[in-house]
Amino acid sequence: MRRLPGIALALVAALAVGFLVLPLLALFLRASPGTLVAQLGSGPVQDALLVSLRTSLIAHAVILGVGTPVAYLLGTRAFRGRRVLVAALELPLVLPPAVAGIALLAAFGRRGLLGGTLDAFGISLPYTQAAVVLAIVFVASPFYLRSAIAAFASVDRTLVDASRTLGAGSWRTFRRVALPLAAPGLGAGSSLAWARGLGEFGATIIFAGSFRGETQTAPLAIYALLDLDFDAALALGALLVVVSVAVLLAVNLLPTWTRFTSTSSIPFAPSPSR
Repeated sequence: MRRLPGIALALVAALAVGFLVLPLLALFLRASPGTLVAQLGSGPVQDALLVSLRTSLIAHAVILGVGTPVAYLLGTRAFRGRRVLVAALELPLVLPPAVAGIALLAAFGRRGLLGGTLDAFGISLPYTQAAVVLAIVFVASPFYLRSAIAAFASVDRTLVDASRTLGAGSWRTFRRVALPLAAPGLGAGSSLAWARGLGEFGATIIFAGSFRGETQTAPLAIYALLDLDFDAALALGALLVVVSVAVLLAVNLLPTWTRFTSTSSIPFAPSPSR
């Protein structure tokens, strides 16, 4: 009788793991590895992969370039309205993807809030690769911002203050002290944001459409290929699973191999002349 609770927990755990893992295994078992690799060379699949790679890299550069200083400000400064601002930045995390897409269309579409202004400058965003980039930035940036804010907030303030006392300016203190110490959290957030952007579907199909070679990313291509070439859709799905596993491993291993480099790179005696 004493073993019953343990057996019940084991069965529930096995059921949960089986339910979550079996569909992923089915992607690889449904077709042979040779078939999956061969399908990755087909025209629609290659076009979708190129669009995904190009737009996700551009979007990720924007997320890191803008998100890092914003996260540093929110993670190290206390001011009125900070919590409201953080909540607003995290709101896309809980928005349905379709709502994100129609919100982007309402803001940047031809009849949107900024549509007339953009039209006056000859800029049309919907159904272009720029729209794909904006959709990815909108849905993926909160994943980076949330981790980055927490990473900068956890930096030991005494080290930052010591750097400033020894003559380092704000920029050098950020670059040589805060950034290395926050590196594990920034790396994890960056990986999650990139994976989220690569898998974006709902906001993209509404705001950018699904045009092969232009706005059709890998997730959109999977949907388009379901009735046309199921093996090609399987191949794309299997590839995205492999990428997701790699990202998950990176997120779990990153804090371990960055711990030493982040602490060893801190300048304890910065030169005022630099």
